[in-house]
Amino acid sequence: MTKRLFELIRRGWRKPPHVIVRWLARQAGAELDQRMAPSRVRWLDGDRLLGLLGEENLDSLWARLGAAPFPAFLGPVDQDSLEDLSTGETARILAAAEDAIAHRVDFLGSGPTALGTAIDWHKDFKSGHSWPLLPSRRIDVLDLYRDSDIKVPWELSRLQWLIPAGQAYMITGEERFADAVRAVIEDWAAANPLSRGVNWACTMDVALRSITLVWLFHVFHHAATWQDDGFRKDFLKLLYSHGDFTARHLEWSDINGNHLITDAAGLVAVGLFFGDGDKPRKWQQRGWEILTDELPKQVFADGVDFEVSTAYHRLVTEIFLLPALYRRALKMDVPEDYTGRLTKMAEFTTAYSRTDGAVPLWGDADDGRVLPFRGLENFDHRYLIAIIGHAFGDDGLAAQASGPTPEVFWTLGPAAAGAVPDQPALPFSRDFPDGGVYIMRNDLDHVFIDGGPVGMAGRGGHGHNDCLSFEVALAGVPLITDCGTYVYSADPQWRNDFRSTGFHNTPIIGGEEQNRFVKPEYLWSLRDDAAPQVRHWSASETTDWFVGAHSGYRRLPQSVTPVRTILLDKPNHRLAIIDRFEGAGEHGVRIPFHFALGVEVEENGTGPWRLKAGGREFVFVAEMGRDWTATLGDGWVSPSYGVKHPAKVLNFIRRGPLAPLAVGLMPADNAPDDPLEWVRSLPSPPS
Repeated sequence: MTKRLFELIRRGWRKPPHVIVRWLARQAGAELDQRMAPSRVRWLDGDRLLGLLGEENLDSLWARLGAAPFPAFLGPVDQDSLEDLSTGETARILAAAEDAIAHRVDFLGSGPTALGTAIDWHKDFKSGHSWPLLPSRRIDVLDLYRDSDIKVPWELSRLQWLIPAGQAYMITGEERFADAVRAVIEDWAAANPLSRGVNWACTMDVALRSITLVWLFHVFHHAATWQDDGFRKDFLKLLYSHGDFTARHLEWSDINGNHLITDAAGLVAVGLFFGDGDKPRKWQQRGWEILTDELPKQVFADGVDFEVSTAYHRLVTEIFLLPALYRRALKMDVPEDYTGRLTKMAEFTTAYSRTDGAVPLWGDADDGRVLPFRGLENFDHRYLIAIIGHAFGDDGLAAQASGPTPEVFWTLGPAAAGAVPDQPALPFSRDFPDGGVYIMRNDLDHVFIDGGPVGMAGRGGHGHNDCLSFEVALAGVPLITDCGTYVYSADPQWRNDFRSTGFHNTPIIGGEEQNRFVKPEYLWSLRDDAAPQVRHWSASETTDWFVGAHSGYRRLPQSVTPVRTILLDKPNHRLAIIDRFEGAGEHGVRIPFHFALGVEVEENGTGPWRLKAGGREFVFVAEMGRDWTATLGDGWVSPSYGVKHPAKVLNFIRRGPLAPLAVGLMPADNAPDDPLEWVRSLPSPPS
């Protein structure tokens, strides 16, 4: 908490007085609210809650809430229809449900873990560290001197791992799933009194837990084991307290990000769930005001989330989407500019998703979701294309949907899931100049290029030092990748390594970061040094060109501007990357190329290098000129949070006057007789 406070002071000390006063007022209000939390719990007894919600008795309230719409498919589920849409989905759900009711979880790189009969909700079961049951504002959420990860108890307490039990209940009707979920909710509530402990320390997680609880209610509200008056009162008090807490502890910042909008989405969900009552109406209205205000601030006009991360783009899309769907379900207005921006976000998802559903490891990824109907291990984002296309009547977008349909099924129902085309319209190469992303593609090749700004309006946030970096799949085979994220505060050194320039496929000058770290302990901050400059972009049926530069190394005593040209020869599935440098003097330069997991690289000091992947061979060649050396070394790739695997990285290194480097990558069976000559004879980009 102390480091977090110092970081806020560092950011805010030059702010206008009224901004500082407003921040201090919020802190004072939150402190007072925390002291008053126990009395609010005592005050909110069952009868008073009925009065607040305008109902005379619990039965009528429970029935009204259960009959209200919710933006998800709530059955009945026909197993044959589900299997026809997605073979093996029923078995997957039932297995995951058995794990849930047995308190077995697997997330954030933990591997399958049995939590035991009595769950320790305050413990990072990966490291063994537990947080004390202190007032939540006294919890140290960023202790960099421990190997513990506060995300573990937070993720556990989102209760999203119970979703398969709800799905299994809809499939089988077995009451044991309802009974097990009720027991977990009761246990969580007893172990986590309002505003005390680690699981009230982050409002975003309170909001996400609220959304899960609302969904669980709609699934189980008619179950026999949920009819007990005592449980029903306690459940509704718990959910009401979540809405009240969220409203009192909104995560405002000078630059708002996904935390505030998740808080707002939680307010909309809980407010619309309760419907009547002064506070619920204010919650949903306030939440919707925040979302409509933040959407154009946090999402560029071309649909790219300003946190410059594919994983957070998915999360933010879900955050903005659910409240819009909820309002639509209740016949409430959703402005066209709001749905239009969501459509743009889906178009970006369409462009960055490869034909196999894989997505680039661009920026941070902590596997965060809103309602993960297919589990946190689902890294295919294409369901968003179908959901947004169908929900808002965009037939052109819906025609580009593809891939597994369970997320569509559990959101919009069997009809929408069945409408996902078997042969989707193939997206063409696209540029997203506001977000700074350039995507070259055809049916088999996919090149994702970062030519944009540092994340979160220059703050850093979930963005990495990856300007001019790229990922590539040729002939349907992933070959070059970014390295991913691995962890956050659990290991500050690894955190900074994975977001560093050296863990991306972009030139490094003098061993310096393209955007300087503010301090090693500021894990989500970067200096805004590398202003991008896209000098050329063109795409055709046969050839795509990108030329970009950035200013990150102009701060050096002898200024250097890296300029990267990327060409995709589509008919032949060939890629060329030419790096040149504007500047003078002698410099150390390293240009890494990180190979995707599963790529085998044949050692060869000067090339060509033979790559084996996906049952095919590829050729990697380099026109190095004088004094460049090539070294095949070991690196790391993190495909999901908490997981890292060894992988190969080919480093081109030079010390001396600046000189260009050109490399080519292509399938061996489609390479020219002299691949290096092909690289040497490349034309210039069209003017």
